[in-house]
Amino acid sequence: MILTIDMGNSNIVVGGIDENKLYFEERITTDHRKTSLEYAIMLKNILEINKVKRSDIEGSIMSSVVPPLNAPLSSAVKKITGKKPMLVGSGMKTGLNIKVDNPKTVGGDRIVAAVAAIAQFEGPIIVIDMGTATTLDVVDRSGCYIGGVILPGVKVSLNALVGNTAQLPQINLDVPKRVIGKNTVECMRNGIMYGNAAMIDGLIDRIEEELGEKCTLVATGGMTRFITPLCSHEITYIPDLLLRGLLILYRQNMADQTN
Repeated sequence: MILTIDMGNSNIVVGGIDENKLYFEERITTDHRKTSLEYAIMLKNILEINKVKRSDIEGSIMSSVVPPLNAPLSSAVKKITGKKPMLVGSGMKTGLNIKVDNPKTVGGDRIVAAVAAIAQFEGPIIVIDMGTATTLDVVDRSGCYIGGVILPGVKVSLNALVGNTAQLPQINLDVPKRVIGKNTVECMRNGIMYGNAAMIDGLIDRIEEELGEKCTLVATGGMTRFITPLCSHEITYIPDLLLRGLLILYRQNMADQTN
C-alpha cells in the first residue's frame, strides 16, 4: 500500500491505495499553525482508525499547493512511516509534456490530476477539480498538458457574497429544486449552484471550440459531486483521481531510482 497525501488550501486528503483498490480516504483541515508532531498524531490516528499497520505501507508521496506546510507534513510522514515521502514538484519525472509558459508554476495537484486522467482516457481531456479554487486543465490529443483555467471555488464565491453584503445570510449548499428561487436563501443557493454549473458548461464549450474538437470530461474535488450533476455536459466524476495520479507517479519514480 502507498500512503498518498494531497495537500490543498482547505483540506489535506490522506489515502491508502495500490493498483487493486483504495483502502481508505480521509480528510483533515489544512492548518498552518500545526507542528509536524501534531500532523504526525493525526496521521497515526487515521492509520489506526483504518486498521493500517506501519508494515503495510510500502512508501509515500505528497502533492501540495501550500509550500510552508511541505516540511512539517513531510517530517510527520517520516515519523509515522520511517521513510521520507516523495514530493511532486520540480525534478520529479511525471511523463507529462507540459506546454505552458513556465511549467514550474503549474500546481502539483493539477499535474497529478492530468497524469491520472491520461492513464485512463485518451485525449483531448478536460480535467475539472472543484476545491478551494475551481480549475479546468486541458490535455490535448497527443497527451500534452497545454494549460487551463483557474477561478474562485464554490465556497469562496459564497463566502465573498455573504461577507460583502449586509443582509444575505449564511446558507447550506443543498441541491436546488428549481432555478427560480422563491426566497432569499433559494435565490442565493440557486445562483451559486446553477451559476457554477453554467460557468463550467460555458468554459467547456469555449475550450472545445478553441481546440476544434470534443473532449473527454473528467471531474474530481470536494464540491464536484454537487455541481456537475447540474451541468448539461456528460462529466465522469472520479473522487479519488488525485490519489490514483499520486500512485502512478510514485511507481514511475521508484522505477527510475531502481534502474
